[in-house]
Amino acid sequence: MRALEVLSTGPQALVQDLGRPGHAASGVGRSGAADRAALWLGNRLVANPEGAAGIEIVLGGFAVRAAALLTVALTGAAAPATVDGRPVGHHAVILLRRGQELRLGTPPAGLRTYLAVRGGIEVPPVLGSRSTDVLSGIGPAPLAKGDELPVGPEPEAFPLVDVAPVAPPPAGAVTLRVVAGPRDEHAADPRGLAGVAWTASSRTDRVGMRLEGGTLAVPDGAGSLPSEGIGRGAVQLPPGGAPVVFLADHPVTGGYPVIAVVLDADTDRAAQVRPGQPVRFRYVGGVS
Repeated sequence: MRALEVLSTGPQALVQDLGRPGHAASGVGRSGAADRAALWLGNRLVANPEGAAGIEIVLGGFAVRAAALLTVALTGAAAPATVDGRPVGHHAVILLRRGQELRLGTPPAGLRTYLAVRGGIEVPPVLGSRSTDVLSGIGPAPLAKGDELPVGPEPEAFPLVDVAPVAPPPAGAVTLRVVAGPRDEHAADPRGLAGVAWTASSRTDRVGMRLEGGTLAVPDGAGSLPSEGIGRGAVQLPPGGAPVVFLADHPVTGGYPVIAVVLDADTDRAAQVRPGQPVRFRYVGGVS
């Protein structure tokens, strides 16, 4: 049987693909990999379709045993990795023989590591996706010790490269590019977001990166709004003045003003920011 047995999960391990688009009108968000680029790269390395399901691992501590000969790749946060005690690299093709164990330590930088398996993780899909949405509870349950994850048949394509030269997520301050949001007038200073030395809060998760280190003034009478649509990358300003950057499992609507929007290309970088890591914003459009 082509499968992986979960030996340990670390803080959190989830099955993720590219999500379930098209259900927002029913109140179901897209979800999917928090760092989509990392999942795409892992799937390309093992010659999977780009949307094949893999495993998203938070801060290492994860281990699996192969039940058959499997080809895998690790991407995203570069957690120290071993196969039966032998160090193996990231962004590279790895062969797991039957009975071998892949183990991950804590990455020196970044938050989320991705394990792509040739053939993809084939747990039952929900609404067309194998992603776990932690906000709604839709999709597979978070992984637990003892889980057996079926792996699909190998695709016809073959891996074309052994290693992909990709820089690891930064350990220092991360700068995210933003444009003005549709409700930027609800901040007393529309440029204020870029003027504060923010830090990712310990309450950061797949729903959103909560910021601390300062507050933004809200003009009198510019509090909550009628609920309206929310997208990945939206920077929402609650009444307390501490912004939230919404990530993969964001709600589909919200009643607080969206004062800025992170460029889609930078939301993957945002997903690798650890609690306690400095965050800066740079406007690239929408504010005169």
